Amino acid sequence: MKNIAILAAGVGAAFLATAATAGTIADVQKRGELNCGVTTGLAGFAAPNDKGEWAGFDVDICRAVAAAVLGDAMKVKFTPTTGKSRFPTLQSGEVDMLARNTTWTFDRDVKLGFEFAGVNFYDGQGFMVRKDLGVKSALELDGATVCVTTGSTTELNLGDYFRANNMKYTPVVFEKSDEVRAGYIAGRCDAYTTDRSGLAAQRSQMPNPDAHVVLPEVISKEPLGPLVRHGDNQWGDVVRWTLNVMIIAEEKGLTSANVGSMMGSSSDPEVKRLLGVEGEYGARLGLSNDWAMNVIKQVGNYAESYDRNIGPNTAIGLTRGVNAAWNQGGILYSPPFR
Repeated sequence: MKNIAILAAGVGAAFLATAATAGTIADVQKRGELNCGVTTGLAGFAAPNDKGEWAGFDVDICRAVAAAVLGDAMKVKFTPTTGKSRFPTLQSGEVDMLARNTTWTFDRDVKLGFEFAGVNFYDGQGFMVRKDLGVKSALELDGATVCVTTGSTTELNLGDYFRANNMKYTPVVFEKSDEVRAGYIAGRCDAYTTDRSGLAAQRSQMPNPDAHVVLPEVISKEPLGPLVRHGDNQWGDVVRWTLNVMIIAEEKGLTSANVGSMMGSSSDPEVKRLLGVEGEYGARLGLSNDWAMNVIKQVGNYAESYDRNIGPNTAIGLTRGVNAAWNQGGILYSPPFR
């Protein structure tokens, strides 16, 4: 009986913990604003623009969720977080979600009690060095000093890579990405390591980008995506399917410019469901039936966001690569909307 009582108490505690995190949609709608955790500043992904407004590829995920839930992509409060502060900030309820170059891992998904809502960027860790160092491969970095952000998978991957290749290194750790960049520029380290997208972003902010080169090795898998707390499945579904809407919209040729006309003219059954012409898919999420149209009209499809923020014609200059749609040679893929 004692064991049963203990078990019951444990179940009750788990229920209360879950209940305490439920109802995020109602909280956001009552507040009239989405609280979204982002990085402290990473060009192309999340940083204030010249008007002081947050902009970037990850910022667009926050704005897309606000468009879905509130009907207005601008109703977002952005909270800058570091590699160390991001998880406590989400766990405490200070933010409703994180969208800030965070890698989906087992421990973060299970041990820390988070729910990843999908992958908005498939990445991998690399190294950047000054060209005048003469290094052509990461395997030539034995004995190097390496600048890295603390509290991240980047720091762990760095140790694994050097250990696996029987090389020695000295880490030079910083908490914020702009501090890492400053330390590297100041010559405090021989190499700078982070996700390759992050290296491209940081390189674009340096006084002489052409003086630095990203080495060819990709030493890890870094599936980056938005995340929420465990315990509120409906909120997780909203964030997940908001990202999926942007991916499906690209596949179907729906853009911010044509989505209004496509709503009345498309004969594609999946497009009709997506835009609320058929079915009550918005209601199933606790949203209005035009939620997906608001996402596409106000933020755009995945390609629009990518090209606007980090694509080949931006200072970041990232080609789509594996992040191309599945029907265009990449692996970007959404479950069916039905």
